[in-house]
Amino acid sequence: MSCDLDTLNPHFAKAAALREVFARDAAERDRAGGKPLVQLALLKDSGLLNLLIPRDYGGAGERWSAALKIVREFAKVDGAVGHLYGYHFGSQHAAHLRGTPEQAADTFTRSAAGNWFWGNTANSFSKSLFGRRDGDGYILDGYRPFASGSHIADYLQIAWEDRDTEQRSFAVIPATRDGIRIENDWDGFGQRQTGSGRVTYEGVRVHDHEVLSYKPDGGRPYQTITPFLQQSTLLNVFIGSAQGALLTARDYTQDKSRPWIHSGVERHTDDPWIKRVYGELYTKVRAATLLADDAAATLDRVWARGRDLTARERGEAAVAIAGANVHAGEVALDVTSRIFEVMGARSATIANGYDRFWRNVRIHTLHNPAEYKTRNVGDWFLTGAHPEPSAFQ
Repeated sequence: MSCDLDTLNPHFAKAAALREVFARDAAERDRAGGKPLVQLALLKDSGLLNLLIPRDYGGAGERWSAALKIVREFAKVDGAVGHLYGYHFGSQHAAHLRGTPEQAADTFTRSAAGNWFWGNTANSFSKSLFGRRDGDGYILDGYRPFASGSHIADYLQIAWEDRDTEQRSFAVIPATRDGIRIENDWDGFGQRQTGSGRVTYEGVRVHDHEVLSYKPDGGRPYQTITPFLQQSTLLNVFIGSAQGALLTARDYTQDKSRPWIHSGVERHTDDPWIKRVYGELYTKVRAATLLADDAAATLDRVWARGRDLTARERGEAAVAIAGANVHAGEVALDVTSRIFEVMGARSATIANGYDRFWRNVRIHTLHNPAEYKTRNVGDWFLTGAHPEPSAFQ
């Protein structure tokens, strides 16, 4: 579990090296919040931002499962960086899913050449950003909350509603476009450096060629898989956080924990209670990791099908990813809380910052309720009905 990556792969070797660098000040950065600019610069230098862009357009042409393993690796030490890295790809591929082939090719080519980091202001719940037709484009006014990655982005995937019809449109635009104000006001108790706050729009112009406009029949199954990308990122943040918390706890227990006075042992690691708890937590994390690997392979298959993806294939994938997400979240909450039992009271300090693992997982499980995904899995098991495509499934 210390490193799930095949470090013979050059991309994975870079990710493993970056994980060690990110770990050095992860607790301090979590307390400070703000922008992970040094980490962003390292990601850009590594070339890992172009991991999933096809080779024809200047990228590495890797599969989604490769990116998700890197998300997991970063989240072992820094859930915020893992989150930002995974969400970057969802926005980077918005033109591929929702745009014309020409828009996708152009976006991929320019993104790879510019080494862009992507954020988003496409919150699916908030109807607070509106557009009106103006000449050869639109003018946008309003705001979007929960705009992860916008605070350090080069480019944004955005969405707005028509003020009269409430029809939703999508586009990709530079984060520096006149009239955009990145508030960077995220004050959640977890994922402190994700910039998941508000972005305000005041008279922002979006040109027609930036609007994603591939609508062959009102929406095919392949165009509805954006939630798979988001859910897969989150479940691997859960897995990475659980793995990282468990490894951190093990090291602390070996090096710093003291045996309880009534334990009858000289070393904390010799206490049968401590051994049992670690065995239980390790087994849970291992099982959740295997389920996450299966979900990642499912996403690879869905992505490879492209616009030939059927509704049934989409539905089966939704069930697999939802189940893995729920289990990963439950295991991560358990592990990131219980590690303190086996580390001991001295571990629970602000200076150590070990509570960040739990806080990072907890805040995402709140935004991403397990109850409804679990119901979908149960409904499918009982009736064979697949979840209806939506912003979260």
